[in-house]
Amino acid sequence: MRRSLALILAAAALALVACGGGDDGPADATDTQPAETSTQPAESGSASARLGKPEVVATGLQVPWGLAFLPDGDLLVGERTTGRILRVPKDGGKPVVVKELAGVDKDIGEGGLLGLAVSPDYANDKQVYAYYTGAQDNRVVHFSLDGDEQPIVTGIYRSTNHDGGRLAFGPDGKLYITTGDGLEGSRSQDPANPGGKILRINPDGSIPDDNPVKGNPYWTLGHRNVQGLDWDDDGRLWASEFGENTFDEVNLIQKGNNYGWPAVEGKGDTQGGKYTNPLVTWPTAEASPSGLAYARGNLWVGALRGQRLWRIPVDGDRLGQPESLLEGEFGRIRTVAVDPSGDALWLTTSNRDGRGDPSEDDDRLIRVPFA
Repeated sequence: MRRSLALILAAAALALVACGGGDDGPADATDTQPAETSTQPAESGSASARLGKPEVVATGLQVPWGLAFLPDGDLLVGERTTGRILRVPKDGGKPVVVKELAGVDKDIGEGGLLGLAVSPDYANDKQVYAYYTGAQDNRVVHFSLDGDEQPIVTGIYRSTNHDGGRLAFGPDGKLYITTGDGLEGSRSQDPANPGGKILRINPDGSIPDDNPVKGNPYWTLGHRNVQGLDWDDDGRLWASEFGENTFDEVNLIQKGNNYGWPAVEGKGDTQGGKYTNPLVTWPTAEASPSGLAYARGNLWVGALRGQRLWRIPVDGDRLGQPESLLEGEFGRIRTVAVDPSGDALWLTTSNRDGRGDPSEDDDRLIRVPFA
């Protein structure tokens, strides 16, 4: 089963490209293009979606990127630049290193140890999934915390920038994987290339029979660099995506759709329905959206360059006007996750990644309760 996926991904180039533009510049950078917000009317969201006072749970982390919950409520946090996975008690306490992935390239721009996900059947199989940049490629592996890693997806183009990296299990039990274009937009439109896609596979690495193209792992294509994924209460999949110089996006992800990159950035000509438009866009200085989570009728989107948390009301397949929260309080917000209890959001900062202005406490893991 894994062999079939490896054949599909064989087209991916494995060489490292030279340095190129990243997805988020300095916090004081400005855009040369006018702002655009592309929304449709929606309710403002439940009063239960108000946030309480943030609590810093852990400090001194090294660019925390992946975040996943174990069944007992403890958190696994991956450090992008060290390859370490930390376990953080759900009620707070000192993080403990429980795993270090030896194959991680720790010095490759935006790459390194990226997304984490815990198996939906963790109580029985004890498996954790990770997306990381290795010596030759970006790959997805799974492992137990006391066991060896096993690769299930290999051959995703690695680059200094646009490596994607988010992992999430869907309500269907499938593993969804976001990949970047690796600084080459043509990959996003090539169905045979894994770059610039959202991929969907079975937990063992095989390809589901109901993917858009039989034997192909892609679920959607035409993406530049997606780093946020989550499902709403009705099973709709939403994603946040880095634009280039003009517009960042939130998209409603639907099976087989093409989201237009590199032909379109933000809302553009659909060419008779060929491309799917985003439902929300921002100028890149206000967002550079990475993590995304759904809770209490809203999408919650972490902004790197924008240094804030965005709240976006969800009303069916429509999105309301984004609201800026926590602006400037914690710097660059990388990952957003919902506590298994549904009572809080968890955030990680990304101030020690070379683009932030770190404090003595950075990087931080933050719990934000709902009021």
